[in-house]
Amino acid sequence: MFKRITLFLLTNFAVITVLGVVVQLLVGAGVINPNFPYGSLLVMAAVMGFGGAFISLLISKWMAKMSTGAQVISEPRNQREAWLLEVVRRHAERAGVGMPEVAVYDSPEPNAFATGASRNNALVAVSTGLLQRLNEDEVDAVLGHEISHVANGDMVTMTLLQGVLNTFVFFFARIFASVVDSALRSRDDENRSRGGGFGYFISVFVFQMVLGILASLIVAAFSRYREYRADAGGANLAGRQNMVGALRALERESESDLPKGLAAFGIHGGIGGLFHSHPPIADRIKRLQELPAAGSMSGSAAAARS
Repeated sequence: MFKRITLFLLTNFAVITVLGVVVQLLVGAGVINPNFPYGSLLVMAAVMGFGGAFISLLISKWMAKMSTGAQVISEPRNQREAWLLEVVRRHAERAGVGMPEVAVYDSPEPNAFATGASRNNALVAVSTGLLQRLNEDEVDAVLGHEISHVANGDMVTMTLLQGVLNTFVFFFARIFASVVDSALRSRDDENRSRGGGFGYFISVFVFQMVLGILASLIVAAFSRYREYRADAGGANLAGRQNMVGALRALERESESDLPKGLAAFGIHGGIGGLFHSHPPIADRIKRLQELPAAGSMSGSAAAARS
């Protein structure tokens, strides 16, 4: 955890330093107005970017339950629910995380997801389709995969990444828009008004869309990377062959029907591609088959403890 936060802080310090140098160069070249309140804008962008990301994280369990209709198992009503709780408890203990809430939601498509504000305050939910179409060994592996997401701190890491990207999308969209607006307006217009003109507001909208798309590519790439790690964690917790078998079973199914905000946290996220949150399942299976026979905890609990 300390290593992850330290890396995050160092990365942001480096990015802000580079940003400051770029701004100074642009000011010196006369491209941007030195009187523009860039510092205040950056603070506002950070508040907006991280504020939205962390609010989403804090309400993620509630949103997940509301959007999928997931029912938390407080007391097992049958043997199947008792088995689910026991498997999740066993994986959580091995991974070194607190026992998450376990829920089931009604969907014919086999899927599962994990979410929550921290490693010790998480939710793991499975679909009725997963329980009906996969055998117990395969469901065991899927649950190991989701617990590995929790142990790796993926929800928090994704939030930090999204906060950084939100900040820079908000900031640079307005910087670029101010340049466009200055070019469109005469000097007399600028003297009469400090606010942005019509061109500024249109430019902000356009630049936010373009930069938002580029940011989505980064988020999707990181999400695909963490899927490989969670697969390795699931293989470690439930057995590599069980994890491979689960992926092969999912490969036969259609696209995920999870809400967009939860798709990145599901076991089954589509066929891959630049904008997809999950790699192609064939690639995931290949990665698993290339793992050493004696797996390590690097894909799950050990990574979370670093």
